[in-house]
Amino acid sequence: MNEDVHEGVNDGHPPQRGTPVGRRVFLGTLGLGALGVVAAPRLQRGLEGFLGGAADKDPTGLTGLLPNGGGFRYYSVASSVPRKNADSYRLTIDGLVDRPTTYTLADLKALPQTRMVRDVQCVTGWRVPDTPFEGVRLSRLLDAAGVRPTAKAIRFTCFDGTYTESLTLDQARRADVLVALRMQDKDLGHSHGGPVRLYVAPMYFYKSAKWLSGITVTDEVRPGYWEERGYDVDAWVGRSNGRDDEPTS
Repeated sequence: MNEDVHEGVNDGHPPQRGTPVGRRVFLGTLGLGALGVVAAPRLQRGLEGFLGGAADKDPTGLTGLLPNGGGFRYYSVASSVPRKNADSYRLTIDGLVDRPTTYTLADLKALPQTRMVRDVQCVTGWRVPDTPFEGVRLSRLLDAAGVRPTAKAIRFTCFDGTYTESLTLDQARRADVLVALRMQDKDLGHSHGGPVRLYVAPMYFYKSAKWLSGITVTDEVRPGYWEERGYDVDAWVGRSNGRDDEPTS
């Protein structure tokens, strides 16, 4: 996922080491569903202790699959990701809209900001509780662009040149979907998908695309990077338990 094994737990995918590994293989390798959140810190400390704190010397590669103390590790599906700052960053909104728009980072910061604190949930079972995100509601940007009646979905692209994601138009208009500029009460750093990322609070973290650069309104859902590799297009957290509480404001 474009998601993080820095949020890499969150992403639920192993760090980039060449060809991406599918979810079933990943789960089978570590049995993460059984290990869960409780075992992860213990495994991390144990492996790093065994290696004298040098996770980069781990021949098994397991330390790269586990969260650090803050619950996040760096992860990308691209071999390298360019860095963007306030001068070079641009977010383009186009497709089935009346007013295609390009935002600078300053433009986005000038808009009303929404802050929410939610658990970040990885598809493989990792959870980072009570994580603050802050940014502009995606619905506000869509309204400003003037979405056309034929629109049905949104496609997200990223400046890593590789990752993509999607939402239906109804999902994108939820109050808990942000174009995020801050995480854990700090500006988004590069490793966490900054300066701007998508944050889809009610879905597994692979939906929250990092390094967001494009929002294209389309007439149908186009599966994203990991969905083309077997992940669910609709990734509601707790769907199997019937939990999907949409905020009213």
